[in-house]
Amino acid sequence: MANINGAFGLRPYGKMGQNVNSTGATEYRIASTNSNAIYQGSPVIPLAAGVIDIVGAAAGGTVGLLGAFYGCEYVSSTTGETVFSNFYPGSGADSNFPVKAFVYDDPSQLFVIASDASLTDEATARTHVFANANFSSGTGGSTTTGMSSAALAVSTIATTNNLNLRIMGIVDDPANADFGASGVGVVVRLNNHFNSPNGAIAGGTVSTTGV
Repeated sequence: MANINGAFGLRPYGKMGQNVNSTGATEYRIASTNSNAIYQGSPVIPLAAGVIDIVGAAAGGTVGLLGAFYGCEYVSSTTGETVFSNFYPGSGADSNFPVKAFVYDDPSQLFVIASDASLTDEATARTHVFANANFSSGTGGSTTTGMSSAALAVSTIATTNNLNLRIMGIVDDPANADFGASGVGVVVRLNNHFNSPNGAIAGGTVSTTGV
């Protein structure tokens, strides 16, 4: 039976170690002139201008990931009303007001992300724990639901440590337990996180291949 899961990007799933399992988000800013849509669950990066953007938006795509986008608040340039949205549409913000962005940015945050292809079977899936992987379709999403279309690219799973995601486990979810189909929930953390002790920055080693 096929899995219920479709792609939904990065969804918070507790914390590593003995940290409080909070899913709190930190407030940042998006440039009001930014024309890139940013969807809930999308991986985002910090820019030198002090704002955030979608992954891959920096020259070379080599900025450490800041976290996963949760939603935003901005003033509509059309109605003058404050808009609360789970995605930033890439237009429509009044440049006289800040565009507030909320990001799950804790380096110890774990996320669930759907696989974009079969993991063969449960035994094979478990062998991928502690391996690394990249996103597939990391920048896309739906303007209807506001959700990211990012998924874990199964074809990229490897020991290579400059891939974006570290696989930490497989979600025990009967509704998405068909390992022979896409949509298996995989628990991951972000490699080379911008806020981690190694402080990956512009010019770092984070790969954006596949996003």
